[in-house]
Amino acid sequence: MNKKERALLITNRLEEFYPVVPIPLNHKNNFTLLVAVVLSAQTTDKKVNEVSKDFFEAASNPLEMIELGENRIYKHINKLGLSKTKAKNIYNLSIILKEKFNSIVPNTYIDLESLPGVGHKTASVVMAQCFNIPAFPVDTHIHRLAQRWGLTNGLNVKQTEKDLKALFPKTKWNKLHLQIIFYGREFCSARGCNGTICILCRELYPKRKKPIICKKA
Repeated sequence: MNKKERALLITNRLEEFYPVVPIPLNHKNNFTLLVAVVLSAQTTDKKVNEVSKDFFEAASNPLEMIELGENRIYKHINKLGLSKTKAKNIYNLSIILKEKFNSIVPNTYIDLESLPGVGHKTASVVMAQCFNIPAFPVDTHIHRLAQRWGLTNGLNVKQTEKDLKALFPKTKWNKLHLQIIFYGREFCSARGCNGTICILCRELYPKRKKPIICKKA
């Protein structure tokens, strides 16, 4: 089975597993989704959702976030990792959105990546989930599974994104990246599978015996 054949099999199987994929991070609007993705760095979506419920009741747009202030933002999110840095970034990006973008989340990579705490992956999530613009955000789950499934050499997340975009139709990217994340969490986690255990790994590589050592994101 070559890469294209594996990609087609993966697409078909994931569609069977996850015909409908919800956005994992709870949010009220484009701004709160942007903030939620910033909060999700080095922590789980579950923890972000626990914190964001009250947080987004207190502030759900840039003006309210500015009024809340950096210290009170920190108090809302201090259960998350890197909370001081995240509080500073959220406060400052709110100011920039107000002053430069009329309090509207922009829909270009250049503008999004100019915001504090917003890297390429965060911008890609916003492009896909807020604006339905084809993107393939690569998180740790996708980076790991792409290697186990022989779709990339895993050199770095930038290369993994490039390889996946070349293999899958652009029309599939937005849904597929979520399907892979859900599958990785449920069946092919870092400790739960080594490339020889889960359903898809066995189907893609029925003769594989040795565990796959994945490069970290």
